[in-house]
Amino acid sequence: MSSSDSSCYTVVFESSAEYPSASELRSGLEKGSDEVKIDTLRKIIISTINGNPQPTLMMPIIQFVMPSRNKQLKKLLHFYWEVCPKYDENGKLKQEMILVVNAIRNDLQHPNEYIRGASLRFLQKIAKDAELLEPLIPTCRSCLEHRHSYVRKNAVFALYSIHHEFEHLIPDAAELMYTFLIAESDSTCKRNAFVFLAHCSMPKAVEYILSIYETIPALDEGLQMSIIEIIRLDCKNDSAHRSRYIRCIFELLNAPSHAVKYEAATTLTTLTQNPAAIKAAASCFITLVIKESDNNVKLIVLDRLDTLRSKHGHVLDGLIMDVLQILTSADMEVRRKAISIVLSMTSSRNVEEVALFLKKQLQKTQEADFDKAADYRQLLIQSIHVMAIKFSEVAASVVHALMDFLGDSNNPSALDVVSFVREVVEKFPRLRATICEKLISTLPEIKSGKVFRGILWILGEYVESVADIQSTMQEIRKVLGEIPILASEQRLLDAAAGVDGAGDEASDKEKPKADGASRPKVLADGTYATETAYTSTTAARLEAVKAAAKPPLRTLILGGDFFTGSVLAVALTKLVLRFDDKSQDPSASNILRAEAMLIMTSIIRVGQTKFVTVQIDEDSNERIMSCIQTLSELKSQPAVHEAFLEDTQAAYTKMLGAQEKRAAEKKESETTKAVVVQVDDLLTFRQFSKKTADDAIDYDEDVGRATGSAEVQEDFMSNLSRISQLTGFSDPIYAEAYVKMHGFDILLDVLLVNQTGNTLQNLCLDFATLGDLKIVERPAVYTIAPHGFQSIKATIKVSSTETGVIFGSILWEGQNMAEACVILNDIHIDIMDYIKPAYCTEHQFRSMWTEFEWENRVNVNYPLSDPREYLKHVMKTTNMSCLTPEGATSGECDFLSANMYARSLFGEDALANLSVERTEAGTITGHVRIRSKTQGIALSLGDRITMGKFSASPAGEWIRLYGLFSIVAQKDNKALPV
Repeated sequence: MSSSDSSCYTVVFESSAEYPSASELRSGLEKGSDEVKIDTLRKIIISTINGNPQPTLMMPIIQFVMPSRNKQLKKLLHFYWEVCPKYDENGKLKQEMILVVNAIRNDLQHPNEYIRGASLRFLQKIAKDAELLEPLIPTCRSCLEHRHSYVRKNAVFALYSIHHEFEHLIPDAAELMYTFLIAESDSTCKRNAFVFLAHCSMPKAVEYILSIYETIPALDEGLQMSIIEIIRLDCKNDSAHRSRYIRCIFELLNAPSHAVKYEAATTLTTLTQNPAAIKAAASCFITLVIKESDNNVKLIVLDRLDTLRSKHGHVLDGLIMDVLQILTSADMEVRRKAISIVLSMTSSRNVEEVALFLKKQLQKTQEADFDKAADYRQLLIQSIHVMAIKFSEVAASVVHALMDFLGDSNNPSALDVVSFVREVVEKFPRLRATICEKLISTLPEIKSGKVFRGILWILGEYVESVADIQSTMQEIRKVLGEIPILASEQRLLDAAAGVDGAGDEASDKEKPKADGASRPKVLADGTYATETAYTSTTAARLEAVKAAAKPPLRTLILGGDFFTGSVLAVALTKLVLRFDDKSQDPSASNILRAEAMLIMTSIIRVGQTKFVTVQIDEDSNERIMSCIQTLSELKSQPAVHEAFLEDTQAAYTKMLGAQEKRAAEKKESETTKAVVVQVDDLLTFRQFSKKTADDAIDYDEDVGRATGSAEVQEDFMSNLSRISQLTGFSDPIYAEAYVKMHGFDILLDVLLVNQTGNTLQNLCLDFATLGDLKIVERPAVYTIAPHGFQSIKATIKVSSTETGVIFGSILWEGQNMAEACVILNDIHIDIMDYIKPAYCTEHQFRSMWTEFEWENRVNVNYPLSDPREYLKHVMKTTNMSCLTPEGATSGECDFLSANMYARSLFGEDALANLSVERTEAGTITGHVRIRSKTQGIALSLGDRITMGKFSASPAGEWIRLYGLFSIVAQKDNKALPV
């Protein structure tokens, strides 16, 4: 072996000041004790690894260390023989190595099994030196017959390593291992020998499998795993024993080992596509998920089960009840994955059973000791929602069961129920009457303002009969309490004051001045005020009145939830208008209208007093006043009536249609193949092609072309756009880097050009990073000839979606060993390569918007006349998708508000809300609010919006400059002239 082929080792740090000389090391080897020899030999090994081999110490090591019986010293000696140079400058084996080979042979014949096994393990590390191994082959073969299994196991390993490198040294390896297998009893030795046999002779391995065919289910786990692997490899070549293999795999599905079960089920799906086999493999996967304790293993097996289901359609539908048993797991991720598989397996034949099971699970979540009841309940409600909308036959049976959870203290679960009921009453008109009746009776149990708003909207839209409208009004009065609200609250306050006055009458007579005494009080702003006993008593009475038990809707309004009050006003308006259209009794209509107007005015009046926690806001006040005006002019505004009674329901219907359309487009895009083949394209059959050496077809490449998964080749121009110049043209070294994003890695291909006439020695390219970037490997040291080129590759790991910066320098030694340095330009990593458009529901968006704590508000001031064009520009710049339906953004309007959403490759969510308006000057003003869990995404997306270009606009460069000037003007607190 030449010196150029020597192995490369990790550099271990050593201090030259503390490192002894060669004479001191020799003295330690000759005269030292075993402990001193161990320390000395360790230093010699480190020195050898670091490039200082110390060749003069080889003979002292052979003389004074090799005869030692110390096991630790003998182990270190094996390390030294592994790293020390064994060949001279001419590539011939050194004479000293003959003594080493003789010592190794003695160790291979040592009576101690540990020394024999350690020596056999050492042979695996020097398996590339044929001259050393050849005289040791007979001794290694004899170790196969040793009484101890540790020696036999390592002997198989050693022979396998030798045969892998030099087959001619063990020409009868197949027969040797086959004979060894027949006589061997230890399971580990049999497993190792079988793997060796399979790699050196597959027919012999198949012969051995057939010889022990009946006993395979009773073998050791490791040997069973190896047999499964060999079966899989043998069947790739159209084996004649496929049917026997399938029967064998079927039996291994019942093996006690979970690993064997998993491998057997996976292999069975590759051997045959028979429905019975697919069902057996799926049943095995389900059993593994139920019995396995590791949640990560559960998720992996569930992924495999989902893949099997996607390939074989409805073959596995009969196992859906078995999959539902996985829901007994306590981990929410496992439950969520199992539910998604169940929903994809649900059909009209089994939907009734699935719905019944989910309803039972939903009832169990009400038990006090149920693990993670709130999260699991929400998951079940969402699943039942999806299933009921897809299969109308179960909607009636589940909707009433879900409405029992409208009063749930877990607000997200109740909101999911409201969303489900709202969609059901829209899509299934025959269920509207019973659902509305159930909602009316459920009103006193509601505690959340959001749930109240959802129910009031449903009642206002879908309560149609005169009797139902009257019963709805009665229930609303019950949950609202006594009307007018202000008068009843004031009466309670006066009553409390009367009781206190009667109780304190005697004390008032005795101390008439004490009650009127005043004392100073420090206010929140630091000023002083006078507080009397009268004002203190009044405040206490007012707090007592507020804290008294009240109906739920009244509590929300007095607590400052006037948005719910405005929704109540709209619902009352719709009910009165619909009652007036359908009723033939004018007096009853007038009574209902007067009652509704009294409730609305009562809400406004009490919202302006001290009885509420927060004063009524201007928007709610205006909304309620518009409803009062509509009812006061009942017959004179048919357009307003149409807006109340028809337009809102039509808008909701349109929104549902847009969601269904988006879901269908997403499903179609996932199922559509990437490669489109024209009808008149030439068909090439691989089996009919000539198998010549020149035009041989690669099977994997052929499958990649057929499935459309072949790698897309980048064109030359796209590569040029990713090149970053690192140094100047006048620098001694010109450097440029090709930056390529590959999954979670950044690949840098740096080209260095020596522009001088001198040789640059010890040139080192040093990189550093800012942000969540990590350099995986450091580039080596190079020497570049005059006017020469050098290509250097570096890999950088990305761990989060944040804008990162890569910077560095180039160091080298020039003439007269003088050090020189060039500082590189920064490379800014664009996070847009890691952000992809995504979709989420409105409820998920609002939930994440409330949860995320980082927000970046970007002010908008751009010279565009169409707000929709700016929306498209922001979506293109930030790689975000618009969640607002197209119908909501269509039409001519000077205002635009839209929600956008994107998701990174690392699973991070990015939300954005665009609110802009068109000014009289023809510009777009407003703001974009970006929210995320991490600060980096919010800031980076804000920078993208601020610095983005309008590539589609002819005045794109002017717009970009205009945006830059706007930023400067905002920083200087100046107004930019238009």
